[in-house]
Amino acid sequence: MLITRSSSQIAKVEGKETKKEELLCTSEERTKFCQARGDIRVHGKSSTVYIVSSKTTMSEKNMSWNLKPYARRDDVDAMIRVREWSVKAVNVSQKAPQCTQYHNIPAVLFSTGGYAGNHFHEFTDIVIPLFLTARQFNGEVQFIITDKRPWWISKHKPLLKKLSNYETMDIDGDDEVHCFPRVTVGLKRYQKELSIEPQKYSYSMKDFRDLLRSSYALKRVEAIKTRDGLRGKPRLMILSRKRSRFFTNTDEIAKMAESLGFDVIIKEAGWSMWGFANVVNSCDVLLGVHGAGLTNILFLPENAVFVQVVPYGGVTLDWLATNDFGNPSKDMNIKYLEYKISLEESTLIQQYPLDHMFIKDPPLIEKIGWEEFKSVYLDKQNVKLDVDRFRPTLQKALELLHQ
Repeated sequence: MLITRSSSQIAKVEGKETKKEELLCTSEERTKFCQARGDIRVHGKSSTVYIVSSKTTMSEKNMSWNLKPYARRDDVDAMIRVREWSVKAVNVSQKAPQCTQYHNIPAVLFSTGGYAGNHFHEFTDIVIPLFLTARQFNGEVQFIITDKRPWWISKHKPLLKKLSNYETMDIDGDDEVHCFPRVTVGLKRYQKELSIEPQKYSYSMKDFRDLLRSSYALKRVEAIKTRDGLRGKPRLMILSRKRSRFFTNTDEIAKMAESLGFDVIIKEAGWSMWGFANVVNSCDVLLGVHGAGLTNILFLPENAVFVQVVPYGGVTLDWLATNDFGNPSKDMNIKYLEYKISLEESTLIQQYPLDHMFIKDPPLIEKIGWEEFKSVYLDKQNVKLDVDRFRPTLQKALELLHQ
């Protein structure tokens, strides 16, 4: 039985149902993936996955799908960095390549191209979708990677080892024909960022965060509960940045936070996931300006507080802040606070006159395009927090820890 599924319709090709041979391809808003069972042959050099069938119905219509196994198919800029694969249903009598290596476990084929290198996209486009796709196999699954970046494998190795008991396979250029009983090409993905829909999938963000805690040996499950007479200060991390959207008065912010009773640390996200994940997990509050580094809220303990500082940029930046981190944090059982800076707290007023449209009325992306919007409001803007204006936000964070 061959089923092709899209978000709008389901079509069925006539033929006898068989438990041995099945191909199901799914197209959704953010991803496209194919799941195949039977005699599955993967040839890296030609970027082709063959489903070899003894049933003429599987191949008589010359069924073939082209897809890029990266879960952000609606983003052209991301997808040009992803290798395209063909999934072909062929009859056993046709010239399918002969198996040269046999594997008796399922496989998942995915790309580490796209926006890999951006911490946010690595999780929302690859790691969480990989969890959704592979967790069901309880480690008995082979990861086949196209567009392989060795540094990406090293960075996420603790998590990869929890999802698969086997070393990853670099398939690009491989002239061997690897044969599997079951292969998934591409990754499942929920359309919202950093999110999992429990009603659609068998897992939740709690399950994913539990796996992260196990992968990186994170010690804290719950954030501190501040109560009168309880010893110990809540720990606040100020997430620093170097190139853009950084605090220009970090020391002043830290001093104010300490006056409220916080134990303050200032850290910049490093390349070592293990070390930084454990530092984040030791904190009760994470404070940072909108950016990929905020993805590290994934490592916070339950009931911690996340304070996102939203740069100046109108409704577009407000939308990005809410959808990239604000809404996802709630599914992680993290308490969320948002602080929108005033124009006076933005360094943009030093770059443009007050009557310039970038200052007076920040335009929508549709009007100036993403690249120019990003250049102005994300790449060229830094933040000088008004500590008196910001103080009530940290006081609210203390209240939330008290609950």
